[in-house]
Amino acid sequence: MTSSPEDPVESRVLRSTDPHVRRLTLNRPDALNAITPDLREDLIRGFLDASADPDVRAVVLTGRGRGFCAGADLRGAVAGGERIPGDVARTLRRGAQRLIAAVLDCEKPVIAAVNGTAAGLGAHLALACDLVLAAESARFIEVFVRRGLVPDGAGAYLLPRLVGPQRAKELMFFGDALTAPQAERLGLVNRVVPADALEKTAREWAERLAAGPTRALALTKQLVNASLETDRATAFAAEAAAQEINMTTADAREGVASFVERRGASFEGR
Repeated sequence: MTSSPEDPVESRVLRSTDPHVRRLTLNRPDALNAITPDLREDLIRGFLDASADPDVRAVVLTGRGRGFCAGADLRGAVAGGERIPGDVARTLRRGAQRLIAAVLDCEKPVIAAVNGTAAGLGAHLALACDLVLAAESARFIEVFVRRGLVPDGAGAYLLPRLVGPQRAKELMFFGDALTAPQAERLGLVNRVVPADALEKTAREWAERLAAGPTRALALTKQLVNASLETDRATAFAAEAAAQEINMTTADAREGVASFVERRGASFEGR
């Protein structure tokens, strides 16, 4: 795995690419990878670039050091002082919400490899991913209530869809830390693995996804993400349209041919 030439070794988000797998690593280990505006913009660009690059067929998101992401870096925030009405809402729309949207809208499947604490926006960043792997030492914390804040970064959108409204309220009202096994039991995590197996497992999952029919996976992601917000007729129409689009791809033709010829399929992501 080699660093992309356009990114300096010590950038805020490290990018590396193994054949068809883009790895994005949050790189502020001394701050538990807390998100600054610069890091956020680098990460958004990383997801946009992965979507646009035909050679990238899966993405792994992780953190460097002992934390996945401690959430937004509040050290630069000004406590008190006069605010112009709408400032906070504008900041959220342009910042945390854009970041979560970049994950949800990425046209490639995204795996979160949660190597440590994921708190606040950091937890939502992980939960926005398509699949979540967690080290046994990882923790998930809805930290907002501890700061007297309303959950942001799409927490009130993501959590009820994952665990239901009552569980979501419990997590957000109390702000208790969830261990990785507890998060797995609630359905927030797909798999918990030993810390020393996290990178290997994420790589294996990403390689399986990268060997799959990339456009079909992108369309499937869109259908699933939209499914809880649409009525049955709309969902059925979207499904039919997605299948119509997908049947024009080379991978769909290969998949059908491999079935008829009774052999394994060889997908090229096109």
